[in-house]
Amino acid sequence: MAFNEQNKASAEQETRSQDLLNLVSPPRADRLRRLAFWLVAAALLGYSAWASGVISLKLFTGLPKLGDAFLMMLVPSGFQHLPEFLWALMETVAMAFLGTLLAGLMAIPLALLCARTTFPIRILQFGFRRFSDSLRSLDYLIWALIFVRAIGLGPFAGILAIAVVDLGTLAKLYSEAIDNASRKPSEGVQAAGGTWLDSIRLGILPQVLPNILSATLYMWESNTRSATILGIVGAGGIGYQLADRLRVYEFGQASLMIILIIIAVASIDSLSGFLRRRLIGRQ
Repeated sequence: MAFNEQNKASAEQETRSQDLLNLVSPPRADRLRRLAFWLVAAALLGYSAWASGVISLKLFTGLPKLGDAFLMMLVPSGFQHLPEFLWALMETVAMAFLGTLLAGLMAIPLALLCARTTFPIRILQFGFRRFSDSLRSLDYLIWALIFVRAIGLGPFAGILAIAVVDLGTLAKLYSEAIDNASRKPSEGVQAAGGTWLDSIRLGILPQVLPNILSATLYMWESNTRSATILGIVGAGGIGYQLADRLRVYEFGQASLMIILIIIAVASIDSLSGFLRRRLIGRQ
């Protein structure tokens, strides 16, 4: 028996040694497969860079112009327009806040219809999930162009664009949090005589409310940057002013607006972190 155990231990040791040798010096066939994989990946990467214009003469001829633009933006100017820029910045922040708030309020009932825990009818649930996917499948700029064409220029088009995209995104995040929640509290509420709405209000929402608040605060912070881009297509805010200054090569005034945008985003980031700690807790 001792001899058999010794042979077994020796075989295991040889197996481990062979595995270690294969890791250090793999067989020739494995080396060829890896080489072929990396060659194909490099070829695809090179073709993508060439097809998209990353590797082209335009890049090298445009670098000096890009450097000149950065040099002109080093010194901010246009401080006499600061009240106008601050008003446009407040418009951008308000656009992001209202769009996020509207999306958050509408995303809660949609998330309840998308979650398996709260809506057991699978066919309808599948339809609501695909509906939320379709809302976020288009970018903010596409929706902003649609609403600008429909209702005209101004921040209201930007608010609607943010609300539509965030409705699909927040509904997905909320529904995933609801699906990960425990069903025992809601089952206990129904066993005590509560209705379906009571089971959601008392059994599900208290569990997922921290995740809902955290996701909503993050989207508000992210939408401040998105609202800046929406102004370029006519949705108002400081993005409209920024695009106008860049169009006439007023790089100093554009630099001042970029600094204001950075300060606003950093301030909202700090504010959302503070609210998250107060409402949810440090953990």
